[in-house]
Amino acid sequence: MASPKVAVIMGSDSDFDKMRGCIKRLKDFKIEPVVRIISAHRTPYEAEEFAKNAKDNGIEIIIAAAGKAAHLGGVLAAFTTLPVIGVPIKSSTMDGLDSLLSMVQMPSGIPVACVAIDGGDNAAILAAQMLALKYDYLEKLLCDHKKSMAEGVMKKNRSVQAMVEEI
Repeated sequence: MASPKVAVIMGSDSDFDKMRGCIKRLKDFKIEPVVRIISAHRTPYEAEEFAKNAKDNGIEIIIAAAGKAAHLGGVLAAFTTLPVIGVPIKSSTMDGLDSLLSMVQMPSGIPVACVAIDGGDNAAILAAQMLALKYDYLEKLLCDHKKSMAEGVMKKNRSVQAMVEEI
């Protein structure tokens, strides 16, 4: 079976540094990222065409990262039945709150799931969790990831406990 594909669509190339971790996390989960720059406002016809053809192109989930007005996720969601996960990008305006509100305040019938401001890593994990319903290998990778996080916390706890003993 071929690797699942997840589109990572950014409204601007300035979003790339914030989405680099998302792309890496998808690759770590053996998910093929299809990365594009498409603007909801400057290239609306390209956004429409991409969303309409995404499923036929083997894409199973779309992650949309955008700042400021952040309409990208909603525009893509309007033209597809695929799940769309929005990543609000922190911009110079309102520390990303404007982006967050643009994504979570979608009208009835056009849902966009939304993660935290600059939460690309969580978008990749959420996409992997959705895909794990179909791709069994992802369940193990996700469990391994959670185990690794727990071990990291336990290690930090031991370190803090050692510092407490020294006081």
